Amino acid sequence: MKPEEAAQTIRDKAPAYGEAKAQRVYLEEFRRSKKALLMKDALKLGIEAANAQEREAYADPAYHQLLKGLALAIEQEETLKWELEAARLDIEIWRTREATNRMQDRGHQ
Repeated sequence: MKPEEAAQTIRDKAPAYGEAKAQRVYLEEFRRSKKALLMKDALKLGIEAANAQEREAYADPAYHQLLKGLALAIEQEETLKWELEAARLDIEIWRTREATNRMQDRGHQ
């Protein structure tokens, strides 16, 4: 990939990466809230012990669905992160080749 194309790839993917990271962080924070809400629901059902409330919260299908969404958000973020890193590496490889070419040109003069 040419350095201009690699730089454009970074510019194009940066907003998607930002969104993916924001979604992941949001879901991580929401997971705590969801657990608290589910524990509160368990309390309304008469489950007094905190560890039993926590067990009920973790077993709830809504909590499992939230974890699946979090896993997807992490997957998207990591994919974009490594695509951006690959584009950065393409630029670094180009820089190294150019520096090598300049050194070789100087050696032939």
